[in-house]
Amino acid sequence: MTARLAERMACVLLSAAAALLLAGCASPNSPIFAHQTQTVVPTSSGGVLDLNADALVVGSGPTVVDTYVDPMCPYCGAFERANGKALTQQVNDGAITLRVHPMNFLDRSSRGTSYSSRASSALACVAESTPKATLAYLGELYDNQPQEGTGGLSDKGLTSLAHIVGADAADGCITSYRYAQWVTQITQNAVNGPIPGADIKAITQTPTILVNGHLYAGDITSTAALQQFITSGGK
Repeated sequence: MTARLAERMACVLLSAAAALLLAGCASPNSPIFAHQTQTVVPTSSGGVLDLNADALVVGSGPTVVDTYVDPMCPYCGAFERANGKALTQQVNDGAITLRVHPMNFLDRSSRGTSYSSRASSALACVAESTPKATLAYLGELYDNQPQEGTGGLSDKGLTSLAHIVGADAADGCITSYRYAQWVTQITQNAVNGPIPGADIKAITQTPTILVNGHLYAGDITSTAALQQFITSGGK
């Protein structure tokens, strides 16, 4: 096993254990969601928020890039910092459709604050209120990423980042965790599979990157390698 692979295994959840772990990590009974008496999953889409696709969909280019990410996963942060600007440029150039699947694998690693759920929900809130700010907010989440094992950013911290990208209208949504249950749904669907149109059965780690349904197995911090994979259509 290479050193890089060993490192990435820190964010891996094997499918046999994932369902049990996720039920505990993202349960509505976790402290932050204890006040909720029913599952709150929105039933309609707005802007780049596509509830049916379990994703935030940005752009309309012919090549489809799916990213499965967790706001607290350090390797997702490394991926975003290496590739975020290039992916945003490709979206703006009309080259790709980027589908971001925000997940909560690491809720259990935020000292009871359910940070992954809160931050992923906040990202969806920004996508709903201010679609053009979606990728900028994703970048802010990783530029200000807390260390795994800490409580993460406060709700005020998450709204402050929204203000930086011009998404002030998302405040109420962010502090009410409007999309937290949707994030749990995304995570459970991804772990249980199937992944429509993909050559993998389920998501077992973050980040996972698919290009036209094909798994990218290269260096997550190599912009050149990922761009080559995208240009080839995932071949």
